[in-house]
Amino acid sequence: MRKRGASPGNLPSRGYREAILTMTEVIMPKMGDGMEEGTLLEWLKKDGDKVKSGEIIGSIQTDKATLELEAPGTGTLTGILLEEGGTVPVGKAIAAILKDGESLPDGWGGKSVTPGSGETLKNDAAPQGGAPASAPIELQQEATSPTTSEAASTEFGISADQPTGNGKPTEAQAQDAKADDAHESGNVVSEGRVKASPLARKTAAEMGVDLSGVSGTGPGGRIVQKDVQSANVAPKAAPAKAPVAASPAVVAGQEDETIKLPKLRQITAKRTTESKQQVPHFYVTVEVDVEKILTLRQMFEDEESGKVSINDFVVKACALALRDMPEVNSVFNGDTLIKKGHVNVGIAVALEDGLTVPVVKDADTMSLRAINAKVRELAKKARDGKASLDDLTGSTFAISNMGMLDVDNFLAIVNMPNAAILAIASVRKKAVVLEDDSIVARSRMNITCSCDHRVLDGAVGARFINVVKTYLENPTRLIS
Repeated sequence: MRKRGASPGNLPSRGYREAILTMTEVIMPKMGDGMEEGTLLEWLKKDGDKVKSGEIIGSIQTDKATLELEAPGTGTLTGILLEEGGTVPVGKAIAAILKDGESLPDGWGGKSVTPGSGETLKNDAAPQGGAPASAPIELQQEATSPTTSEAASTEFGISADQPTGNGKPTEAQAQDAKADDAHESGNVVSEGRVKASPLARKTAAEMGVDLSGVSGTGPGGRIVQKDVQSANVAPKAAPAKAPVAASPAVVAGQEDETIKLPKLRQITAKRTTESKQQVPHFYVTVEVDVEKILTLRQMFEDEESGKVSINDFVVKACALALRDMPEVNSVFNGDTLIKKGHVNVGIAVALEDGLTVPVVKDADTMSLRAINAKVRELAKKARDGKASLDDLTGSTFAISNMGMLDVDNFLAIVNMPNAAILAIASVRKKAVVLEDDSIVARSRMNITCSCDHRVLDGAVGARFINVVKTYLENPTRLIS
């Protein structure tokens, strides 16, 4: 929120000046150092509606999360400049809240922004650098990362539920939201339509919840995501299957289809491109014997939490290696390097619409069981749409695990501003020649470290990956 100001010489009257000075702007907030813009998913209030300070008036999507937008003041919502699906830089005004007797000054805000227009809001009074003013609007977490893909087997410890999107409302959902606003408050409106936000509808579909039995706590009785999650209602019975129609004949030469990229895919594309353009990558690969890890895992079997996974051992091994070699736990910063004081290991998770990296904070101080529990917690929060910004930020190193996808080797892209990322391939049974020249079958896997050459030289990268290998081949050191 910010109060509009202007030069007294430009104001025709004291009353006009007071109206401008007390007007409350709703702005696109800055929710992290890397955030440059935000997308409005939906308005829960329309132009002319009365709102109270702290009341939920909409939802926005940042590069990390989907958040509920709260009214920064009490009054009448007016001057909406950003339509649903529109994207603007942080710090830009997207609407205003006026008190009784106030009006918008001439020319305020410029023209509105519509989805896909490629335009940004005209707002001459926005703070320099795109940062929000001293009293930013408050945001309440509703849902964060998209529903995760359960992209890992039990052995590797990364869950892989079928992804269901990134929280961005579909066209049909947007139409439903607009239709809801035109009806009276309450759960069920004319023609049996339930008054619920697109995110609530999406969550209900995933959980099998019948929205007609859910009580809404949102504006005007509207059902929001938390209502669905806390509802104690029986799932709606599955409808009878319709007869399967015969498959149509394949038509040769079908026309191309243009598909707009989801927001998360756009962010993934932008960041991976920036990394490959700005970071001079080099790669070092070693083969690791994991026989001892597979044996040691049996010690950690628990009826409640299951076995500690190979991925958990890798997280701990990397964390200890980073503590041993703090130069790898560093960030490039122009003509300086910043050696990070904490060891925070990010784990890349593939979603249907892009990538996200939940972070295990202070992993070097955690036991294997604690790492296992934390990874499970982060995976569940991501699946439930409850991962916070803190869960998704602050990594000093990253791990990308494709061991469950039957790959021999791959090269990961450095997750800026980290200096390195470790790629984990699949475990293979291989014939290995021992020191006495005997040949035995051993379980082996390739790991590759992608390094930022601005921070690390080749010899440092080679030493680091061999320190990781030593820990993995002597796993009792990871449980001491």
